[in-house]
Amino acid sequence: MTTATLQNRKNRTAMLALLAAAGMLGLGYAAVPLYQLFCQVTGFGGTTQRATESEAAIAERIGQAAGGQQISIRFDATTAPGLGWTFKPEQVTDTVTIGQRDMAIYLAKNNSDRPVTGTATFNVEPEQAGAYFNKIQCFCFTEQTLQPGQEVRMPVLYFVDPKALDDPNMEGVEQITLSYTFHEAID
Repeated sequence: MTTATLQNRKNRTAMLALLAAAGMLGLGYAAVPLYQLFCQVTGFGGTTQRATESEAAIAERIGQAAGGQQISIRFDATTAPGLGWTFKPEQVTDTVTIGQRDMAIYLAKNNSDRPVTGTATFNVEPEQAGAYFNKIQCFCFTEQTLQPGQEVRMPVLYFVDPKALDDPNMEGVEQITLSYTFHEAID
């Protein structure tokens, strides 16, 4: 083998290694949004669904036709260390009719001496309920900025999809827990 041929092979191998590294870096950046999209579409990991008012109206009619079954909803709230907020549900549990819109209120207070912008992560338990827990409006859809000492009431408008009644994995589920954790938003 000539020196030129050997050098061409080394250059090609180096280029392929560089392209593979760049491809893996690109996949690393794409992984988070792709995973979030997957979770939102499937309800995987207890990820809740987003719904429109018209979808909520349809679910309400279906729920009424299914006999108005009820389920207990438990509300949970935590904050990340260092956030400086007090965050809790106004009411810890509620019993709702499947398919019917309901509203939960969470209370947040900035206990620090500076404005703080927070963002909420959320999920539901048991995980299989994520595909059926629909939020129409939620403070978790946007960042929340609280001024020093400011206290706010933050509503969540939601419903449990009547399709849950037909899912064998939901059989025996008597309570769904909606959990939020507030983190300081990264600028």
